[in-house]
Amino acid sequence: MEQLTPLADLIPLDLLSFVLERDTSKLLPGVHMKEADGSIQENEYIFSLLEPKKVEKREAGDKKDENNKGNILERTKERRQKSNGERGRIILGLRFSRKRLHFLFRGHGGVVEHWGFRGTRLADNRWHTLVLAIGSHHVRLTVDCSSPLEMYSRSFTTIQWQYSKSARTLQPYHSRLTGLLRQLVLVPGSDATHHICPSSEPHLSVLSVPPLLSDLSIMGKEADGHVISYETQERVSVGLERACSELLQGQLWFNPLRKGLYLCDGTVWITVLEDHKRLDYVLEHQVLTTSSETHDVEVFQVPGIGLMAAMAHRSTASGSAVYLWSQTGFQLYQNISTYGALAWRHFSMGKKVFLVVSNSGSRPDKHSSKESETDSSVIYKWSRKRKRFVRFQTLQTHCARDWEAFNINQQTYLAVANHRQGNHNHTINSVIYKWNQLTKSFEVHQFLLTTGAYDWEFFTVGPYHFLVVANAFDGVTTSVDSVIYVWVNGSFQVFQTIKTFCATDWEMFQIGSRVFLAVANGHRLHGNGPSRYTINSTIYELDMNGKLFVRFQDIVTYSAVDWEFFSLGEEYFLVVANSFNGESYSLNSILYRWQGYEGFVPVHWLPTIGCSDWEFFSSKGESYLMYSSAKAPLSKVFKLKTY
Repeated sequence: MEQLTPLADLIPLDLLSFVLERDTSKLLPGVHMKEADGSIQENEYIFSLLEPKKVEKREAGDKKDENNKGNILERTKERRQKSNGERGRIILGLRFSRKRLHFLFRGHGGVVEHWGFRGTRLADNRWHTLVLAIGSHHVRLTVDCSSPLEMYSRSFTTIQWQYSKSARTLQPYHSRLTGLLRQLVLVPGSDATHHICPSSEPHLSVLSVPPLLSDLSIMGKEADGHVISYETQERVSVGLERACSELLQGQLWFNPLRKGLYLCDGTVWITVLEDHKRLDYVLEHQVLTTSSETHDVEVFQVPGIGLMAAMAHRSTASGSAVYLWSQTGFQLYQNISTYGALAWRHFSMGKKVFLVVSNSGSRPDKHSSKESETDSSVIYKWSRKRKRFVRFQTLQTHCARDWEAFNINQQTYLAVANHRQGNHNHTINSVIYKWNQLTKSFEVHQFLLTTGAYDWEFFTVGPYHFLVVANAFDGVTTSVDSVIYVWVNGSFQVFQTIKTFCATDWEMFQIGSRVFLAVANGHRLHGNGPSRYTINSTIYELDMNGKLFVRFQDIVTYSAVDWEFFSLGEEYFLVVANSFNGESYSLNSILYRWQGYEGFVPVHWLPTIGCSDWEFFSSKGESYLMYSSAKAPLSKVFKLKTY
């Protein structure tokens, strides 16, 4: 028995090639063909994996299974059968009946569990493409590139198996597939859906077809029963821009700039092939010297001006600054007076552009030597006449750490994260403000009790609006609950609480239909005990059935203060701001790439000094990452080189 190599080293396995490509004159040992007698059975296995008959005769040194989580891509043209397949020693199986697909697997205690996908009628004498993606807690089925069907189960265990010459992959004769199977591919550790979808003919999508079957006719039937071929000869036009219309239906277009091939369906161009960007390496593009250490950077566009970056500088004397992007990098554009600035947030209302700053200190009072417990954060508005940001409105805050701007039902809101009042009171109200169209100002809409609030993150899933707060410290410990709120009848109500450890940032992102929340945990501290800076930050995934966020992946971080999510082509990335490891502020912040069911894996290590924030942005077809330093008067811009 041969043991599989680690999952990351595995390549897609074309299972039919093992059977058909070696010698077409005879079948391999253990492979059988049986002519159907025309009877219709109830259940037929498309794919199944069985353990060997006599497991006690395993060879020495082969007792330890390797985890193999994969996806099975299949194309099947079926005829209906009638029979109940035996489950026997099944490890994993996919079979179909008249009205549904059945997924079977061996769960806890060796018990075979049976899940059914309803509404998947395959016994229609047509070709179909199936993608079955198997994860640690759920299974996703995609039929003909349509919307995926998902099932979740906390009892779903990792499937462990080994390739063996003695292992069988089909059930007894009476439950085998009666029809044509054109491809059967195992893709370890990845979701194969994005390799074949979208497609102009989703039921005929191809990932891998053995050469012996490559000339198998793809036939269909017209209403009168005459057989026609789907294969046609299409002309290909070449150019940068083409309009798709009914006259061009079926026409192919090649765009040399995008290196893409597209098919006109009569209305829009459908992607057939496209050269997607892939990250190659990260190159230092600019070292920007700043007037002070920087806690936060916000990159945004101002129409008619260009790409800008607002930097929250620590120094009250020099204030903060707005920079304008040019071919060589960011150049100083405007200085703005701030007082211990911790964050900037950009937002728009119609054609008007705004910036709001989180001030953690108060404006010096020449007539008083007392330190005020009330700070003033300021909203600035872009003046198209002066081409500058000008003061618009001042709001009372308490050591504000963050602002979040969002829209619900065409109304604009601002949320401020009040960190503490004075030096010791951390359990205070943070505030939701709402724009009043009559008074042309933001007014208090709702108070939310927070505990050392550090960050707000707003996001929408379907018709639901969420707001999550990163609570960091209650005055004694950093082990506190952060809270996810949901919008109900005009205000936010508690949806879920999650235990965090000096939570400093939340980052929401989506990959396909999956919704994730990543929290940056700063450090563990309780009372006068020592602080632990090397701890897990966690990614949570929204369980649509359970209606709550569940733990998806833990990642070791070093006093993390920010997550930034971005995509390049069809690749997805997360970069973390590691700020301190207990001994030094000079350490690597890490760039992670999405690897499907393996989650995020590290791919690049970026040297940073007291990293406080990451921002991803694009300009003229190029992509960049920028980080700010809270321990040195500099920021850096990295260029993401793709191929």
